[in-house]
Amino acid sequence: MRTRSFCGALVGLLAPAVTLAMASSTAGRGLAHGAPPSVLIADDPTAARDGVRQALQKRGFRVCAEVSNAVQAVQQALETKPDICLLEVRIPGGGVAAAWEIAARLPTTKIVMLTVSDDDADFFGALRAGAVGYLDKDIDLGSLARALRDVAEGTPAIPRARVGQMITQFRSKDPRFRTTAVDADPRRRLTSREWDVLAALAEGLSTREIATRLQLTPGGARAHVSFLIHKLGVANRDEAVAFFREKTHG
Repeated sequence: MRTRSFCGALVGLLAPAVTLAMASSTAGRGLAHGAPPSVLIADDPTAARDGVRQALQKRGFRVCAEVSNAVQAVQQALETKPDICLLEVRIPGGGVAAAWEIAARLPTTKIVMLTVSDDDADFFGALRAGAVGYLDKDIDLGSLARALRDVAEGTPAIPRARVGQMITQFRSKDPRFRTTAVDADPRRRLTSREWDVLAALAEGLSTREIATRLQLTPGGARAHVSFLIHKLGVANRDEAVAFFREKTHG
């Protein structure tokens, strides 16, 4: 229990967006009303989702949506408002990019990542995005269900092996999560990571250079740029840069 509590505290310190989500856990939509926790599953291919869905349904979860890429994950999360989003890190469009968007717009939805990656950038990127769980994709399905049940009840699902890395990262000076409104329209609320991407675009950095600077995969960087352009309602990168300069330089 002490390990879980300590781990939860570290998650909250590394990503304050998580604090809000976990603080409301005892009043979660599904649990508060006696209904089974609802889960959105984002993974590719379909066979992987089928196994997870069947395992969760057998153990009392309600699977409210299944998708195969980041754009669909965000769209379906906003539509179904699940208790938990289970996102595979490497889905097309980037699971971490989807996590940023979902956490910013649905702060009480808990995000758990599934991964086959040992890349530290993926792990810390997921935490900064607002994830409260980070699990190996090869996890036993019974253990996965138990971990999601813990998450639904307010306990982060972080492997013990990652705790030391979290302590080290907490001592670093990496940016924390925040959201910033660019105007009165709530649909144009940007995450701190989107501001970082926008600033990098204004400097003329390429997608690969943005990925290197922000410790993202190239696919994740492309996904952030795509989400950013869509959210701002502009046609391309040049218009996004013009918007940035207008907002920062008047």
